[in-house]
Amino acid sequence: MTEAEKAVWAHIKSKKLGVKFRRQHVIGPYIVDFVALEYNLVIEIDGGIHKKQTLQDKERSFNLNQKGYKVIRFTNEEVLNDIMSVIGQIQDQTRPDQRMIIS
Repeated sequence: MTEAEKAVWAHIKSKKLGVKFRRQHVIGPYIVDFVALEYNLVIEIDGGIHKKQTLQDKERSFNLNQKGYKVIRFTNEEVLNDIMSVIGQIQDQTRPDQRMIIS
């Protein structure tokens, strides 16, 4: 894990937000950074390489959306410079009224 991923994981592991997150979870052909299956929420932490692969990232997010997942992305800089804002945004997506049901 990158330093940014480690920082996020420290805040979301062991149901610290009241939600079970998995890390490095396989969804179809993708391995996502973090996922809360109960909410169909994927969290991706993007390093510098992602600035060069925006088209691939958009396609990946689109394909995950088609499978019923909501994808939120944060840059390494966002995480390392303002982790509490990042965690707040994750919490906003894991409120009970945000729970998604896939049939």
